[in-house]
Amino acid sequence: MNRIQDPEVRWLASSGQMLQGDYINPEQDRLWKDSPFDWIRRLPSRRKGKVGEQLVAGWCAAKGLDVTASGDSDADRIIAGKRVEIKMSTLWENGIYKFQQLRDQDYAYVICLGISPFDAHCWVIPKAVVWARAPSQHGGARGSDTRWLSFEAASPAAWLADYGGRLAQVWQIMKQW
Repeated sequence: MNRIQDPEVRWLASSGQMLQGDYINPEQDRLWKDSPFDWIRRLPSRRKGKVGEQLVAGWCAAKGLDVTASGDSDADRIIAGKRVEIKMSTLWENGIYKFQQLRDQDYAYVICLGISPFDAHCWVIPKAVVWARAPSQHGGARGSDTRWLSFEAASPAAWLADYGGRLAQVWQIMKQW
């Protein structure tokens, strides 16, 4: 506050600090304290998505799978010859993962990467299954073009068990591609 010279700006900053408690959950910050993933949680949504794509692509490449850009905006990557859409969610305050903005585009699988403070979860789900299971993200006439998956990280829906949960399980699925 000492670096702010203008008294009006100082007042605004002081008021902002008082409002901070209404918007920042100190318990959530404690939960993520010392997490190697905390920096990701603080990024804007689009940047989080890009980081998620890079993490998945890097992990797959490190496992020996061929990973390339898809060449279009209908899929994020081609992994082991399969067109994939990659979605990432950090753990929400209420303990859920929410994988958003799923669109009916040209991909075969959705890879959902869930990042918790000290853990990660992953699912590789055929597009047809996601499209059948995921509800519309938005209401109204425009709502049918995007879907989302939302579930408790500690107890995902039973149908997801066939598609991973742990990175090691996803690796077992993907190495059969």
